Amino acid sequence: MAKQGKRLRAAREAFAGKENISVEDALALIKANASARFDETVEVALNLGVDPRHADQMVRGVVTLPNGTGKTVRVAVFARGPKADEAREAGADIVGAEDLMEAVQGGKIDFDRCIATPDMMPLVGRLGKILGPRNLMPNPKVGTVTMDVSQAVASAKGGQVQFKVEKAGVIHAGVGKVSFDADKLAENIRAFVDAVAKAKPTGAKGAYMRKVSLSSTMGPGVSVDLASATGN
Repeated sequence: MAKQGKRLRAAREAFAGKENISVEDALALIKANASARFDETVEVALNLGVDPRHADQMVRGVVTLPNGTGKTVRVAVFARGPKADEAREAGADIVGAEDLMEAVQGGKIDFDRCIATPDMMPLVGRLGKILGPRNLMPNPKVGTVTMDVSQAVASAKGGQVQFKVEKAGVIHAGVGKVSFDADKLAENIRAFVDAVAKAKPTGAKGAYMRKVSLSSTMGPGVSVDLASATGN
């Protein structure tokens, strides 16, 4: 069994017995016990009552967090001509077409979000096996296949978070940094949970949201009261 460090052991002791507490109490606990030498990300994990193997139980969507994520997002855009110029002017980090496809095929993926104009999708489609597993494949459902590339780039860099349920029925995402004010983190968390709630698929049966947990990058998790997480 791996030996736990002193900081992690201390954090686990502080978290012991804390279950189904309010978002505010959970954040106070996380902030007080975040002892890494970098600004840790506050992460939220939701256990959902869905089986994503069925198409009518797939959960995915996008939400713009009111206070941003605190993360610098590198954006790549597949576009040509005026739309490529528009993407560059909006602040895209990488813009290209065949050259960008070849770079990705060669294993060079220096971006966190990928956007494409509709006419580029036949080209981008060849990268499905590379971008898909990394959750980077452009998709019109989350606004990353669009002619409005300037807005898509601005949203990606301004705190927009994409989410997609994993095989075990779990969704997780970073919703800010430990250095954020607690009230701003709480607002981000509730915005994220609300977006997942609104994305409830038609095939979901029984309880949809079963558990919400919060943690920092290097810290243990703590379960949060569902009513507190949803703001009800």
